[in-house]
Amino acid sequence: MTKEFVDVLVIGAGPSGCVSASYLFKNNVKVKVVEKQKFPRLVVGESLIPRVMDHFAEAELFDALDAMNFEKKLGARFIRGEEICNFDFSVKFGEGWDWTWQVPRADFDNTMAQEIVRKGIDLEFETEVLEVSFEGKNSKTIVKDKDGNLKEIHAKFIIDSSGYGRVLPRLLDLDTPSKLDPHSSIFTHVKDINREEGVEGTQISFDILETEVWLWVIPFSNGNTSLGVVGPTDFINSLSENKDNAEALRNAIQKSDYYIKRFAGTEFLFEPVKLENYSRAVKRMYGDGFALTGNSSEFLDPVFSSGVAFATESGMLAAKLYLKESQGIPVDWEVEFTQYMKRGIAVFTTYVQEWYTGNLQTLFFHQPENPEVKEKICAVLAGYVWNEENSFVKKHDHVIANMAYLLNMQKEQSPE
Repeated sequence: MTKEFVDVLVIGAGPSGCVSASYLFKNNVKVKVVEKQKFPRLVVGESLIPRVMDHFAEAELFDALDAMNFEKKLGARFIRGEEICNFDFSVKFGEGWDWTWQVPRADFDNTMAQEIVRKGIDLEFETEVLEVSFEGKNSKTIVKDKDGNLKEIHAKFIIDSSGYGRVLPRLLDLDTPSKLDPHSSIFTHVKDINREEGVEGTQISFDILETEVWLWVIPFSNGNTSLGVVGPTDFINSLSENKDNAEALRNAIQKSDYYIKRFAGTEFLFEPVKLENYSRAVKRMYGDGFALTGNSSEFLDPVFSSGVAFATESGMLAAKLYLKESQGIPVDWEVEFTQYMKRGIAVFTTYVQEWYTGNLQTLFFHQPENPEVKEKICAVLAGYVWNEENSFVKKHDHVIANMAYLLNMQKEQSPE
């Protein structure tokens, strides 16, 4: 069996893996990336949020991505019957990017992967991690390539960015149940032949069919659009007695008064994919010689598109902390990695939970709008969930519920 010796082994070539590998490489760290799949490959998570742009810029991946002319995402629209709530990322609390992209992830991830290869990073596709063992912080990872050849990779540190593959959580028994209720989704892409001109045709939208059920519409610059339905797993399963994903998604589209004309009868470009009970959590996010990033650690819910942002945030942070440690500077991984990431995860978890209780929807659709409240919520939706100058970050655990309660009380007490 051949052996390789590197400073850092990155498992997974998605956004988290590419950001961490690119950052380490530019700081003269010997890094190797292994990816189980062949790119391009289909993956969900096509709506980004502005916080990710900081990471792409710092990892020197922005220019390659920008050259692809992906559809710009300037905000997001939420629809509930006749009610519409628009968020504009340029009108938010605090500093930060005012835009991001909405992307076919197959093209987006492949662009990043090819860019890190162009930079000179060693990336092996179709290479599966079979086992990992540690001696102190040093690791030995056995991988198998597409031809069945085995290899030992010796590394001083592992960054697990394997996403849904969850390599180290699986091998090291780190999985634990998510605190979020079980939800599932079904999605596909369509040729958006009925797309309207201008903002209406390109704006990402979330159409609330019931309090816990919503349809996503994510237009791409190539003329296609991603369509998906999200809801409690029991509801999603009830959309088709035959467990036919295409039938289920069509039935969901029929429930949308806003989008039924645009998408009814539209041909699906691939058999709709179902993701069941997708929220994930782990017992711990790091250990001697490794860190878990992106979906390998925590994955919440797609309602606010936080997945890629947490992936790149944790990937960049893990890379920086390894670099710091390799230079002989002490790192408190519990404080600097886990507690930091958990603060942001806690904020988004609250927003997801309060979305499904209906409290956040009460704030979204209340009229007249409160500009100050909206700007602070917008900053959270943009991914700036560590800015505790924002009261909707710092007091996330009770501010939404309290405000929704007051608004509902006012509504009940006001004359018809």
